[in-house]
Amino acid sequence: MTSAPVVLDKYSLGVGDRFAHQAKAQLAACMRAVERGVSVIPVWNKSNREHLIVGSQPSSTRAAADAAVRELGWTRPYYVDADHINLDTVDRFLESSDFFTIDVAHAIGRPAPQDVAESFLHRHPELASAGASAVASKYLLAVREAAQIYRRIAERKPPGSFVTEVSMDETDCPQTPAELLLILAAIADEGIPIQTIAPKFMGRFNKGVDYVGDVEQFEREFAADLAAIANAIERYHLPRNLKLSVHSGSDKFSLYAPMRRVLRRFDAGVHLKTAGTTWLEELIGLAEAGPEGLALAKQIYAGAYEHLQELCAPYAAVIDIDPARLPAPAEVRDWSAEQYAGAVRHDPANPDFNPHVRQLLHVGYKIAARMGDRYTNMLVACEESVSRNVTENLFTRHIEPLFLG
Repeated sequence: MTSAPVVLDKYSLGVGDRFAHQAKAQLAACMRAVERGVSVIPVWNKSNREHLIVGSQPSSTRAAADAAVRELGWTRPYYVDADHINLDTVDRFLESSDFFTIDVAHAIGRPAPQDVAESFLHRHPELASAGASAVASKYLLAVREAAQIYRRIAERKPPGSFVTEVSMDETDCPQTPAELLLILAAIADEGIPIQTIAPKFMGRFNKGVDYVGDVEQFEREFAADLAAIANAIERYHLPRNLKLSVHSGSDKFSLYAPMRRVLRRFDAGVHLKTAGTTWLEELIGLAEAGPEGLALAKQIYAGAYEHLQELCAPYAAVIDIDPARLPAPAEVRDWSAEQYAGAVRHDPANPDFNPHVRQLLHVGYKIAARMGDRYTNMLVACEESVSRNVTENLFTRHIEPLFLG
């Protein structure tokens, strides 16, 4: 008997767990949403880069998610996302993942042969415009690569047993709604049963801090993107639950109310992807747990400060750190738990909040990874404080304003 195809629910939350210790605390936030009458499905996401930095295997993400679900008695769907995979990295995720974020942003702009673009537009006269040929040339090879990765997964996993997302967000230029429609038409032509699409939006989605840009313009763009998706579902027979995926979606507090308004207007779903925000709550929880946790959190800051250039280079496009606004480690050594937590916790109303410190620590998890068991043992010793902060952050600052209103 063939199982029914996996269908991702209307609302889903990507939750990154760098060290695979916070799955229960993250799931507890989703359970609080259910208590309020809204189902928000957890998707545990971790990229190949994060696994390499931490020294973990994809199976560890699956094991942590499964254990949390068993312990808390979660009876709704949940997923494990092979985040930002490509042809070179997908194989190691096949056994443990049932959600695949296919990242082809690097292929955007690689020009398609003229006959390929012309053939595509001949099949889709509804997309014809003055610049359609250039747009088709810009995106078609990226979509073709996504199809190649999808087929590799589909050859090795049962049909309909996984969720497919195509990600095009890590590029320089945002996609317009018209470009999004063309991309979706090309995805349909390739036969990819896409359930989420991650375009690049206007403005800056920096790691761990609020959106930088015109919020009103973003709301209009978000609505136009949802209209393009609705059009693509009907015209190209894509899955009816197809929805936007918002990457680097944590801590974008100024966007959640506008997004909620638009989602309700369209009766649409969304996938909000978070990751580093949980790691930062680990540091806050350590600082608040007692002297030993605070001392370790301070050491991690000192290590991040010392390795500033190394840590920031891979994330240069998604952070804005002014080194002059970073306190010296000697100053941080004298901080109280309240000062450390105040500097890191994303509360702009707190005069101690320092977005530069927060962004540096966001990319500084490599320092904790180098500590090995010393760091993870401290997480276990400080579990109550850490878990409380992780759950509160995801529910109060993310789920509640976006999904509950």
